[in-house]
This record gives sequence, C-alpha cells and structure tokens, in this order.
Amino acid sequence: MARILLGVSGGIAAYKSLELARLAIVAGHGVRVVMTESATRFVGAASFEGIVGAPVLISEFERDPMRGAFPGDPPPEHDPIGHLEVVANCDAYLVAPASANTIAKLAAGMADSMLTTSFLACVAPRLVAPAMNDRMYADAATRANLATLRERGVTVIEPDEGRLASRGEFGKGRLPDPERLLARVESVLPAGHRPWDGLRVLVTAGGTREPIDPVRFLGNRSSGRMGLALATAAARRGADVTLIAANVPLPEPPGVRRIDVETADQLAQAARAEFPSAHVLLMAAAPADFRASEVATGKLKRQDALELHLKPTEDILASLSASRTESQTIVGFAAEHGEEGLTRAKEKLARKRVDLVVMNDVSDTSIGFESEQNAVTLIDRSSETPVPRASKASIADTILERVDQLRGKVRLHTR
Repeated sequence: MARILLGVSGGIAAYKSLELARLAIVAGHGVRVVMTESATRFVGAASFEGIVGAPVLISEFERDPMRGAFPGDPPPEHDPIGHLEVVANCDAYLVAPASANTIAKLAAGMADSMLTTSFLACVAPRLVAPAMNDRMYADAATRANLATLRERGVTVIEPDEGRLASRGEFGKGRLPDPERLLARVESVLPAGHRPWDGLRVLVTAGGTREPIDPVRFLGNRSSGRMGLALATAAARRGADVTLIAANVPLPEPPGVRRIDVETADQLAQAARAEFPSAHVLLMAAAPADFRASEVATGKLKRQDALELHLKPTEDILASLSASRTESQTIVGFAAEHGEEGLTRAKEKLARKRVDLVVMNDVSDTSIGFESEQNAVTLIDRSSETPVPRASKASIADTILERVDQLRGKVRLHTR
C-alpha cells in the first residue's frame, strides 16, 4: 500500500489524528508522523508511536532512528538529512489538523520546524485540513493563505460545520472525521499503490420513487448508506468508481463519479449505460418492485378510498446479468424478512446468475435501513458466511474482500 506522512499541528482537533493514523494502518498503509511543538501539548508523541510503530519526528535537529524510512521498509545505509529523506519516501503528505498559524507559515514558505521544512521539500501530493475557530477560519488572512496554497497545487480539505471547541460556539472550522480525511488522502495517491488500481466499479445506492401523481410516490426506506460505504471502500482501494444514486441526500465519497436518478426506469437506463465498461457491479440500490399503471397529471384529491393499479418494474439485476461477460463480477443484495429469508436469497443467487448475494434481515429494526450498522450473510455458490453486526463501512470492506476472492485477485489494468 502507500506511505503516508501525517503532519500534526497544535489544536484541540489533534486527537482525531490518532484515529486517522489507526485507520490508515488498518487499511494497510505505512505511516510516519511529524508534529509541531505545540501539537505535543494536545496529544503525546508516544500515542502516535504506539499506533504507527515508528518514532515521531518533532525537531529537524533530532536524528531519525529510522533514517527517513517507513515501517516495513529497510532504512538506508547512510544517515540522510531527516526532513528531506522522509518526504522523499512518502506518497502523500497530509497536515491534519492544520492550525491558522501553520497554514500561514506554509503559505509564506517558512521553514522553522520539522513540519514546515518537510512540507516545503515535499514533491508528493500535499493536503492540508484546516481546523480552528470559525472566526479565525473566516478571517481574510486565513482565506488568502488557503487560496495561495490552492494556487500552488496543495489540496485543501474544507472543514465541517458544527459545534466547536469553545463552549457554546457553532460554526465552520471542525476537522472532518478521520474516515473522510483518509478517503481524501487515498484519492490523490499515485496509481499502482492501491490493490484496485485500474478496476472499474459500478455501485447503485438508495431507493427509487415511482410517481402516483405530481406529489405522491411509491418508495421504500433505503437510505443509500450501504451503497455509499461500498463506493467509499472501492475508491479507497484505488478503483474508478461510478455511483448511481437513487434519491440519496448524502454526499458521495471523494473521487467518485455520481449519477442521480429517481425512478426504477431511470436507474435501469443509467445502469445499462455504465455496466458494459464495469469490472464489478455492486447492486446495493433498492428499486421499487411496482409502479403505477397510470400516473395522474394533477394532484389526486383526498378521498375515502383510492384504487391503484400497479404493474411490475423491470428486474434490473437480472437484465444486467443476462448481458454480462466472463470478466465481470456481480454482487446482488437481498433485504429479506423472516425465517425463509436465507432460502429466498439462495434462490435469488441462482435465478439472477450473480456471483454473490448479500442478505440482511430487515425484521431487525435496529440495523439495515437508515442505520449506520448492519449484519448480513454473504452467499455464493459454495458457501454461506454470516457477518456479525458492525458498521456499514466495516461490512463494505468485508464484502469487497469476498469480491477479491471471487475474482481470484486478478487486477484488470485496461482502461
């Protein structure tokens, strides 16, 4: 995987960088950490060292015991200049949190610490994640400094809006969640450093809405969270990801191409257009099974009884599977209810000619629709694997690991 250099400057948000480092390690990356003196007042260097398995660099005048190498790599035989060697070996450099003071120094090209000196010498992709009080972030000096960094090719990760460290204050200045930060770093990594580089992945997410009149529709409770988690996980692995989102209000992951649709027919058209060039299809969307035979042109008036005539929508997954090639891998999803759910999911696997069915039991209202967590069973032609309750991000990683197994870990690099 990649070698990520993490710069940590002084700010209360420095505690989030610990989780960021942990997530990067779990994802298989090598991580080195550079801290400013001020940052050590908020988080101890020993905490980072315990997570990444490498000494933290604070002063450019201190010798690096690893001689600029990353965990897992052999150190050079000579003793190089520390701030030059560590950035020469990194694939990306992220400063998070980036305080207003550090941002000002980076914009001015100052080199008065290990963090600023190494940043100035870095030719790999550089990113900064500002975190500060909203008034400091909105100040003209900070805005000008960030504009300067952008002009120089530095990626600026916009802070979130929400509660700030100062009691009772709310505004824009929060450091984004570590998952989002890692996704942004992974989106700029050079090709060849991630296992799914060159793989094209099509993900569908959300639930379709079939109109009854200009106001009302038939739909379901799918939030699209599972599909977004899959798109995030695939993009982190280096895939070129296209997301077809059916009524999903949530933002797409960084680097993911998004197509918005509303109805099952629109979903089918978009999927048919994108599927031929995809290596992997993750059909996590929940298309409506029926639509109105006739859609009223005006709003229907309230009445004691309303008779609707429905007709089935297209079976999108079956249609796509019928046109598949040998190089394509198809994953279907089955939201089942009750004891016969596993049997129905197995029948779906055979009937729709897919490689894997991900079944979840929607009778458990604490998981699945609109929840951050899920519990599923992975069903292929030879096995059934229960995946216990976990975050949808974790479930997505497990699903993609199974896709790896089904594909025999073959990487397709033809674009």
